[in-house]
Amino acid sequence: MNGSNFVAIDSLGHPVRKPFSFDMQYEAALALAEELRPEAKLCADFIAEFARDNAQADDDRFLTENGRFQGFVSNGANLTDILAELVSGLDAMTVKVSADLDSFRGLTAGERLIGKISRQRMWRRHSARVRAAPVVQRLADLLSKSNSLAGLIEKHRVMAMEAHKSAEQKLVDIVDHRRRLVDEIDIARMRIRELNAKALTTQGRIGVYGNRAEWDRMEEERRVLKAEADDISENEKRMRDDSQRRERFIGLFEMFVDGLNRQAGLCNALIRKVMIDTEERLLIYIAQVDTDVPGSKVRISTEIYPDIAGPISLFERDMLVPQELEMRKRDADANFHKRFPAFAGDHDVEEGAPLIDFTKISSRLRIRLPHR
Repeated sequence: MNGSNFVAIDSLGHPVRKPFSFDMQYEAALALAEELRPEAKLCADFIAEFARDNAQADDDRFLTENGRFQGFVSNGANLTDILAELVSGLDAMTVKVSADLDSFRGLTAGERLIGKISRQRMWRRHSARVRAAPVVQRLADLLSKSNSLAGLIEKHRVMAMEAHKSAEQKLVDIVDHRRRLVDEIDIARMRIRELNAKALTTQGRIGVYGNRAEWDRMEEERRVLKAEADDISENEKRMRDDSQRRERFIGLFEMFVDGLNRQAGLCNALIRKVMIDTEERLLIYIAQVDTDVPGSKVRISTEIYPDIAGPISLFERDMLVPQELEMRKRDADANFHKRFPAFAGDHDVEEGAPLIDFTKISSRLRIRLPHR
């Protein structure tokens, strides 16, 4: 499955980004994550088999496993890209909701004109306009999407970490075994040199010292030394071939372990941004909600949104502070854009600008914390 965001080429040969659909991308991410879970197990199981069965795997098996391992790492990278696009898409949707909220903080030209005749009618018209826009419902939808996305990211992160732990432990055993094999090869080579030197010395003594019987004895000694050197040389060649074969598999296993570690790290960055962005969405909800208007509130609790329980818990305890969130939001955005530059949006908070500017809210829209 391909997580690319480009589906066409324009007349100038440039890739054209497809329209973003959260639901479609989420379904794609969910399906790919489900595919990756058994693939990760198969890869980890093969590493365990390789370590347990003393590496009885030939070149044909390497080709088969190489395709599997390469495919897993590639699809894992595709998945984190799709997840990053979903996180970025939710952020852009939040900006749009916030912008709509900003438009409610002032009066339209028509409302100001009515105000010259009747301030009561002016505020009635303003209140009707605010109620007609489903900002709160859109925020509730964003929270639901945030909850689903956070759950998917966390599930993949846990899978990657567990597979990484299991595979890394077996990989250490395999690398240690190959290190011992390399030591045995070095010892064999030294022994071969030693035997060949003795055989050469014995050969030089034949015909120089002793009688015929002594010469025959020394020739037999030379043949024995040479035969032992040849046997060790054959064994050294087998060990060398085994070491090289193991090295190929070790490279494959290291790629898998590194890929899992990378996926877990990217999921950490994604989770952090989702949680901080969720705090921002809750602050926007607080700024919008009007407890005096029936239907202007939605139920928000950790039971409803368990995968974003951290921010929801702060919301339930009235502990969300816009000023405290600003720096963490910028740091999370910077880290996200560093890790996913392809999804760096143009909707970042301007330097020095508050996330939710409560000073612009009219007296009719001042925050009144809902009774929970």
